[in-house]
Amino acid sequence: YWPYITTSRGALLFSDKGWFQSMFVHEVEARKDAHSNLLSKSETSDLYKIQFHNVKPECLEAYNNLEAEVQSKLHLDQDYPCDVVGSWNTWYGDQDQAVHIWRYTGGYPALTECLTKLNNNKEYLHFRKERSKMLVSRRNQLLLEFSFWNEPTPRNGPNIYEMRSYKLKPGTMIEWGNHWARAIKHRQEKDEAVGGFFSQIGDLYEVHHLWAYKDLQSREETRNSAWQKEGWASSVYYTVPLIRSMESRIMIPTKSSPLQ
Repeated sequence: YWPYITTSRGALLFSDKGWFQSMFVHEVEARKDAHSNLLSKSETSDLYKIQFHNVKPECLEAYNNLEAEVQSKLHLDQDYPCDVVGSWNTWYGDQDQAVHIWRYTGGYPALTECLTKLNNNKEYLHFRKERSKMLVSRRNQLLLEFSFWNEPTPRNGPNIYEMRSYKLKPGTMIEWGNHWARAIKHRQEKDEAVGGFFSQIGDLYEVHHLWAYKDLQSREETRNSAWQKEGWASSVYYTVPLIRSMESRIMIPTKSSPLQ
């Protein structure tokens, strides 16, 4: 007999390899660009940084006050190509935690410019020294924004915010983006969609979706209503197998946060 391989189009290709080896042969379509270029907004070159600061419980109030003071100076200083998107304290999730999202207008060059200037800013270096006394641990990531998500812009409150973080299986980011590009329309009726990001540096293949709700009850009602919309269930069905783990944190904006 002649060993053969069945292609995705149903054609039979004869192979000079043994039948056992041919079982593991499959066609792979070469990707012509990085997923960051395919999924991010091409008309902008904004880069985002997310910070997770775990604060000593007795220092949280002092930390918030110090962070607000420094953030407001950087946010208003035109010499720094960065601005604060939002700052929060985690309400449900990791306790005594602060979360910050920064935007660098101009991408990696803007980030490098900011870091260079900050490292030569004596006031900022003093702030970092004081802040370090209040922290248990910290970590960050550099992110890009999904092209199909809302631009995160300041909003009035009061609101609570939910950050849903998904760690995906390596190689599935494009598929995730394709499904969510269709699914996001089911989650915009009540203006709850704030921003969607995916990691570039730090923990890789991680996605962060940021939502705003008036309270926990409105969150419950809004999420339940999505299931009544045609197409939402199939989007969930096809994206769940792409996830390795997921986390939800409910957050309260700090007084200085542009997202209230």
